[in-house]
Amino acid sequence: MQKLTFIAIIILCTSLITTSSAAQDIHRPQPEIATGTSKQSKATAQNFMAVTANPYATKAAYEILKKGGSAVDAAIAAQLVLGLVEPQSSGLGGGGFALVYDAKEQKLRSYDGREIAPARADSNLFLENAEPLSYKDAVIGGRAVGVPGLPMLLSHMHDQHGLIPWAQTITPALELAKTGFIVSPRLAKMIEARKEDLNNHPPSKAYFFPAGQALKAGDTLINKDYAKTLNSYAQSGAKIFYDGDIAKNIIEAVQNYAPNPGLLAGEDFKSYSIKERPPICGPYREYIVCGMGEPSSGGLTIPQALGMLEHFDLSAQNAQSWHIIAQASALAFADRNHYMADPDFVKTPGMALLAPEYLKTRAALITPDAPLEEITHGTPKGWNKNTNRTGDTLDRPGTTHISIIDHHGNAVSLTSSIEYAFGSQMMVNGFLLNNQLTDFSFSPTDENNANIANRVEPHKRPRSSMSPTIVFDQNGAPVLILGSAGGSRIINHVLQRIIAVIDWGMPIDKALSAPHILSRDGTIEMEAEELKAALESKSNKVEIKDITSGLTAIHIKNNRINAAADPRREGLAMGD
Repeated sequence: MQKLTFIAIIILCTSLITTSSAAQDIHRPQPEIATGTSKQSKATAQNFMAVTANPYATKAAYEILKKGGSAVDAAIAAQLVLGLVEPQSSGLGGGGFALVYDAKEQKLRSYDGREIAPARADSNLFLENAEPLSYKDAVIGGRAVGVPGLPMLLSHMHDQHGLIPWAQTITPALELAKTGFIVSPRLAKMIEARKEDLNNHPPSKAYFFPAGQALKAGDTLINKDYAKTLNSYAQSGAKIFYDGDIAKNIIEAVQNYAPNPGLLAGEDFKSYSIKERPPICGPYREYIVCGMGEPSSGGLTIPQALGMLEHFDLSAQNAQSWHIIAQASALAFADRNHYMADPDFVKTPGMALLAPEYLKTRAALITPDAPLEEITHGTPKGWNKNTNRTGDTLDRPGTTHISIIDHHGNAVSLTSSIEYAFGSQMMVNGFLLNNQLTDFSFSPTDENNANIANRVEPHKRPRSSMSPTIVFDQNGAPVLILGSAGGSRIINHVLQRIIAVIDWGMPIDKALSAPHILSRDGTIEMEAEELKAALESKSNKVEIKDITSGLTAIHIKNNRINAAADPRREGLAMGD
């Protein structure tokens, strides 16, 4: 335990950051529709492992690892393939967050590749006639497009951690774009569901509806424009996206989209940078759970919920445990919604939300046999409770996650997104542009005319629920590498699987395929009826529904690497 304490202090003391904002997203429908389940992929290996939401991407990562590439090299290859084969979820027109563990240095680093708002944007971006736009009016077109961060994120990660030449990490996606890939059932269903929106932008219409007909499962799809982009990316690096023809093409498309043009300009691209932020870590049982700092909200919300749950016995996997988990989650979400935003713009409690005494007071609010009396944010010691205000953010689940560990023990947990399914619906140079600015609060002030923390500001990064996570054991070694898609529910998806593995000893495949049970505002959302009556007997409000996700996870146990993909998508785990 001495080594665990030392590692925790080193990591936690570098994590004293601050932040804020809010939660209309809880009540929004899921834009990535449920497309059924597939046969779950799981794998066991000795040396290395890759697991992503699509077989093409996992195979690309596997081949890189097999050739001696690092976990980062493999993650880059996988991500570029994902942008091709599941364009509705992520790609070069979006952004992401990455945790990278360096086994030799025994150091965890976190990289913020989140999009930024234009310099000309202000807090009224999503207002018309002093009223917030509807989400549908905001999302389609140029207004919601932020400067993409993913191209620079991948390049930056390779500069820091790559072992093989940059161009080699791009080759798998480049070759697949040229020769074509088989359209999956999920992609085909997503295209059909979004056909009205995609038909509004000529490049998107031409790509997804060749000869006027929607692509079908089993079709072979070639993306020559994406191949050209990747070829330039391989030769010139990320600069082509920020000070070159691709940047110019994005700006032109965004500014000229009618009837919803955006404000991006050349200066926004030239000023973009990747931010290396201190990881956020907190103890749970005999482990340390680490995630991204703000503007990701999962890095604080997950260890905060776990910090409350430390005070309870969750050894039984029953309705009583789920009742307690739901309350801890709802209380943590109340703090998330009130406080968290871009730390470069807003001062918030940050690590004060994980202070042991504060967590103890929050845990004391949990009522094991009745609903919470009130679900509201707390006030950490030394914090002015009137500093921040809750706002309305949407945080949609157009997202994907990659989990990788290489033969050196280096690990990557990378979550990336273009936000809504197919992002802004606008395609440029063979990839879709994000609509991440809709993660800001549409209203800049609350009912008392106080500023909302997650309001739009020039070059600010919107709050996100992307939650790449790595869990370490008492010796400081990674034991669990995971993350998910799913909008604000990502936080709950990851939280549930950490509890499943640590408290209930579930194999990783069973943990990922288990029915989702979650709470963000006191209402318990569930995929299965099994515990509904027992939870309702404690006066809980329970809703049964299909819940989309995209979990990928690696569990290292007894010197074996075990991995699985979420059966709700089309993922694959491969290792050696």
